[in-house]
Amino acid sequence: MTDIPRFADLPFVEGTDERHAWDVWGRDDELGSLNRIGPEQVLAATRLVREGRIIPLSLRLDEPDPGLFASREPYRQTVETLDVGRDDKLDNFYLQYSTQWDGLRHIKFRDHGYWGGRSEEQLDSSDDLGIDRFSRRGPIGRGVLVDVARYRERQGAPLAGDESFAVTGALLDEVARADGIEFRPGDFLVLRTGWLEWYRAQSRERRLEQRGSMNGGMSMPGLDGARETAEWLWDNGITGIAADNLAVEMLPVDRVKGFQHRRLIPLLGMVVGELFHLPELSAYCAESGRYEFLLTSGALPVPRGVGSPANAYAIV
Repeated sequence: MTDIPRFADLPFVEGTDERHAWDVWGRDDELGSLNRIGPEQVLAATRLVREGRIIPLSLRLDEPDPGLFASREPYRQTVETLDVGRDDKLDNFYLQYSTQWDGLRHIKFRDHGYWGGRSEEQLDSSDDLGIDRFSRRGPIGRGVLVDVARYRERQGAPLAGDESFAVTGALLDEVARADGIEFRPGDFLVLRTGWLEWYRAQSRERRLEQRGSMNGGMSMPGLDGARETAEWLWDNGITGIAADNLAVEMLPVDRVKGFQHRRLIPLLGMVVGELFHLPELSAYCAESGRYEFLLTSGALPVPRGVGSPANAYAIV
């Protein structure tokens, strides 16, 4: 793999104080930080399997219920009875409704474009950056659980689901030291804030109040939005970050710090996963003292696709 520069050595996007990694793997690259994972990293991740236990990390496709955005309605399933059995189909199927990966077509950085500096016109006229490119690589690799929610409980300061709490690089290091985690290039960082468990435990009326309020006051713990946090992820060799909340990052967004999606996806080519369901993995890691595992997932190979259900598992 290419020697990867430190974040501080990446060039600035012209006219801004944000850095980009568009030249690390070449401007025509379509995989972004998945390039950090080669056969060596995959093979090492398979050696983490000791028990053969499979821990699912995804919600049912009809959850969250109700959907978190009014614009993303639940799918409609039709079952057709045939002479030999049954077929079914889904209508109105939003690929980023439930546990999901955000692909490189999802977010652009202002007028500077998508990963590699691609314009809207380039995406409209090509298959570039489709989730089908992403799906050829899994994602599969070493996963590490950074269980901020359980760590804070041990500290006697549990996180509230409706609390705006920023998880910084310094806190990630603190939790990692406490749980004996060592980060390695190519890792998938799985962040547990406890938000999804909190949300699912609320009444339907309370959940309805949350719907569509991502940009209108919804509060939740999550990844800090500062540039320094993106630097921490890049310099620790993180291929992707998946969390158990709606947006990976803390809400509401601190506009002074910025929206981390606009750094991680279009500028650093980083894989982002949302709404990962982590209580079983959290319990296993706490009981076993092992916070590393083989993460396996499969994005749908949809040409020009923007995102995909994750269908993710931890194998331990």
